[in-house]
Amino acid sequence: MSKKMLIDAAHAEETRVVVIDGSRVEEFDFESQNRKQLRGNIYLAKVTRVEPSLQAAFIEYGGNRHGFLAFNEIHPDYYQIPVADREALMRDDADDEDDHHEARSRSSDDEDEDADDADEDDVMEEEVARRRRRLMRKYKIQEVIRRRQIMLVQVVKEERGNKGAALTTYLSLAGRYGVLMPNTARGGGISRKITTVTDRKRLKGVVQSLDVPEGMGLIVRTAGAKRTKAEIKRDYEYLLRLWENIRETTLHSVAPALIYEEEDLVKRTIRDLYDKDIDEVWVEGEAGFKEARDFMRMLMPSQAKKVQPYREATPLFVKHR
Repeated sequence: MSKKMLIDAAHAEETRVVVIDGSRVEEFDFESQNRKQLRGNIYLAKVTRVEPSLQAAFIEYGGNRHGFLAFNEIHPDYYQIPVADREALMRDDADDEDDHHEARSRSSDDEDEDADDADEDDVMEEEVARRRRRLMRKYKIQEVIRRRQIMLVQVVKEERGNKGAALTTYLSLAGRYGVLMPNTARGGGISRKITTVTDRKRLKGVVQSLDVPEGMGLIVRTAGAKRTKAEIKRDYEYLLRLWENIRETTLHSVAPALIYEEEDLVKRTIRDLYDKDIDEVWVEGEAGFKEARDFMRMLMPSQAKKVQPYREATPLFVKHR
């Protein structure tokens, strides 16, 4: 039996997606116009209140409620401190990272390479968290963040009930095979779900060859495990262009403003759920079909021919019920 991706984008108020393998449903998702997700969106935002008791700030970003920004989610670039102090802070941060990599290089001579690879992502995440905690011990939010201050923030958790969205200034942009972190210097990382030693070693070499700019980080997603260097490089270059567009938009915007909207359901589905095991992609709705086809052409040109418009009288989901 063939594996199919079905996208019902015939109605503007709701989009539905299902991946079926024969008669078995593997994935299902939907997005309504009234409940579009905020997570992943990037906004030019303004600090409305600094709350010392919470060590957090409340942010006006354009949502229904003010967002919540914890102090450990604020990049040192936003600290209102003398330039010399900030430069010293960033130097210390870089020295810490260099020491960390040197220590890991020494330990890798003595430890089993398989265990070292498997633990890499955990170590990197712990290192970033440790550096953020160190910054928090050195400063209090009320000492370095000011009301009306402008920041570029990203939603990491949706609004819920009376709670506003949770925000961060450590941005990340997801592609098909990688995640670009434009203001987090974490070096080259590999998804912990990629466990094969040969794949991890090869992908490390690929990431190193991309020469990621200083101050940025790139993580290879699980979907990139078997991808070629050319495929990963194309995805990485797409993310770099996306980041440049975000920067350009930011320069011409006034807070609060939406700067970047996370891909809608059609694009997210192709980016995150599509793989070469899928034989057919049927899209109902002309606008949705063109969007899916064009996005597939950009991400995986060789697979674009699988995206086909569904134009029969019987609705797509009824036919495959």
